[in-house]
Amino acid sequence: MQIGKNNASFGKRLFKNKGATIGLILIVINLLLAVFAYFFAPDNTSNANRIIAQIGSKQPGFSIQFLQLPKEHQVPASFFTQLLNGTTNNAQFVPITSHAIKGDSLVYEQFVDDGITERKAIKNTASINKSIRKQTFYLGTDKFGRDILSRLILGARVSLGVGLIAVIISLSIGILLGAIAGYFKGWVDDVVMWFTNVIWSIPTLLLVFAITLVLGKGFWQVFIAVGLTMWVNVARLVRGQVLAVRELEYIEATRALGYSDTRTIVKHILPNILGPVMVIAASNFASAIVIEAGLSFLGVGVQPPQPSWGLMIKENYNFIITHNPMLALAPGIAIMQLVLAFNLLGNGLRDALNVKAKL
Repeated sequence: MQIGKNNASFGKRLFKNKGATIGLILIVINLLLAVFAYFFAPDNTSNANRIIAQIGSKQPGFSIQFLQLPKEHQVPASFFTQLLNGTTNNAQFVPITSHAIKGDSLVYEQFVDDGITERKAIKNTASINKSIRKQTFYLGTDKFGRDILSRLILGARVSLGVGLIAVIISLSIGILLGAIAGYFKGWVDDVVMWFTNVIWSIPTLLLVFAITLVLGKGFWQVFIAVGLTMWVNVARLVRGQVLAVRELEYIEATRALGYSDTRTIVKHILPNILGPVMVIAASNFASAIVIEAGLSFLGVGVQPPQPSWGLMIKENYNFIITHNPMLALAPGIAIMQLVLAFNLLGNGLRDALNVKAKL
């Protein structure tokens, strides 16, 4: 009953914090967008990689009609296939400015560039008129003619994925080493802290580069590389908390009762230091998102054509000082709002758990 009351009061304190509530809402929205990305994205092909060169680098709000010419080989996609990988591009999208039916032919003006069109004609069928649709690119298109909004939505998968995997890896290593160092003290503590300080002394990006060179470039490699560089803060925090908790009376009682060290650590110490760990996990989540974006910007993170917010900035940062700055600003704003959301949630958790009083 007491645990239930504590959980209820923790929830009330957390949701009283407006910043934490806003952060949690933003995280939930991003999570839903990431999971159901291919159902929200206007371009639901794999990696939102439908290239239409004629409409490259268009401004936000650009609208045009498309004549969708079906390909010979149609590949149907099941619900789960579309959920995970999107659909196959089963049609050729031809941008047009106008069309008219003349006899048994459909005559259309194919868009080539601003002010330039090319007249073409195809045989008219019952399904041709249904295949002409207007599409608006609310955030514009990149230099390859891909929809920025679709790639932005899919980019949330990479950012949340790298944050989740990195936090899991960093917590697993950090809690293990920190708990061992703090509980056993002596030479065990000296060895663990020496190793921790060595890793601490290496700049984060340099260490990530080294791990990436060993593992190679790619989607999963960057997740592991980021996770292996973020456990140091967790280990130091856990060690300090365990050093304080191990001297309390109830831990002495577990020794008197003959409990094993493993049981004492897992069942009696770790549950009582989860508050500070949750706070640093939220902080590490935000840091992982920024590190992944930086790696992708430098070309050693997620590789094209898979969309990543950092990679989108790299591909389009030249447009900041030209006619279409939104190509680079949109992914930058996406990174900012997600990092801000985790920082706000971390601050809310710190206040709700009264972490300051424990440190």
